[in-house]
Amino acid sequence: MIEKNTDRNENRRIRVLAMISSMRGGGSEQQTLLLLRHLDRTRFEPHLFLLERTGDLLARVPEDVTIHSFDDRPMKTGFYFPGRIFRQQAARVREHCQTESIDVIYDRTFRMTMLASAAIDRLGIPRVSTIVSPPHHAVPLVEKSFVAIKRWRLASAYRRSHRIIAVSDQAARSAQDYYGLSADKIETIANPVDAETLQQSAQSRAISLDPAYLNLVVVGRMSIEKGHADLITAIRMLDEQWPSDRRPLCIRMIGDGPLRQELESAAKELKRHQMIFVGIDPDPAAEIAAADALILPSHFEGMPNVVLEAMALNTSVIATRAGGTIELEHNEPTIWWANPQDPTSLSTAILQWASDPQAATQRITAAQKMIHQFHNIQTTTDLIAARLVAVVHG
Repeated sequence: MIEKNTDRNENRRIRVLAMISSMRGGGSEQQTLLLLRHLDRTRFEPHLFLLERTGDLLARVPEDVTIHSFDDRPMKTGFYFPGRIFRQQAARVREHCQTESIDVIYDRTFRMTMLASAAIDRLGIPRVSTIVSPPHHAVPLVEKSFVAIKRWRLASAYRRSHRIIAVSDQAARSAQDYYGLSADKIETIANPVDAETLQQSAQSRAISLDPAYLNLVVVGRMSIEKGHADLITAIRMLDEQWPSDRRPLCIRMIGDGPLRQELESAAKELKRHQMIFVGIDPDPAAEIAAADALILPSHFEGMPNVVLEAMALNTSVIATRAGGTIELEHNEPTIWWANPQDPTSLSTAILQWASDPQAATQRITAAQKMIHQFHNIQTTTDLIAARLVAVVHG
């Protein structure tokens, strides 16, 4: 048994190590960045552990955050065996925690939870873990081998977490069922959005789009679960159904991924409408703000940042009822809804949005109220900070 770190007292700032694979720009990376930027520096000293020191968001990490990365030093060479790299990663995390006298770990994504558990549970350093997607979808999608073993190891890692935060009730219920966790082990703290920073970013890089079109934007990795193929099928249906008195659609596709070439080929078959593949944009706020609507055709989601960002930027949202997305509507309509993996339903939602500008404006107003009440950045940061303090001093 390795001795527990005893360099803790009520007067010293709490040293929190946030863990994420990289800063390439996904939703979890963005949420980790928000936490690092907004934690109270009079109470916390934030550190960041990455497997790879790379990504467009890396330049936006605050200067006072100490970054540790597994790829800063070469891996040890020698005989290969399954799990060897994972063990080296865990050893590196353990080393940083001991060297920096880390008080608490904030591990985000299931891979970081498994790594953090292997690295530091014997040290007595508490962990706050985050469930970012419904695991019954996410784990089999990401992990292609030994899924049952990894599910068992993840369940064990989450049970040893001192607190578990889910980004949505949908993700929480999935985690309870998939990992066999008790309901009182998980609490929901929904993802926040930094509305002020987003608006400033959008204003700093104004984009002018062709007014001859209704301009839609899609932001996300081009992989099967994001539903881009369903969207192209839906737009193809609208080639035949579109009213002659409506402007045609121009869909701007922001992002990249393994399906991009296939999607580009399929999009060439569109007739009345068009689809433009913009590529990766590390800061798509201007694109979202300039668009008439954002579309999220996902098969599943935890709590989609891009929808929160669109709402903060006064942009209409057309989305599938996927996972935690449905929790982005409360007492008033905020989104034009479609069913996941249902191109017909998606085409109907797009047509309804285009046909009723007044209802679209009402949804934008309702969305603004909702994010201010339920997704405020400082309120959410304070809630997470309170959990970090509780596991250290509780």
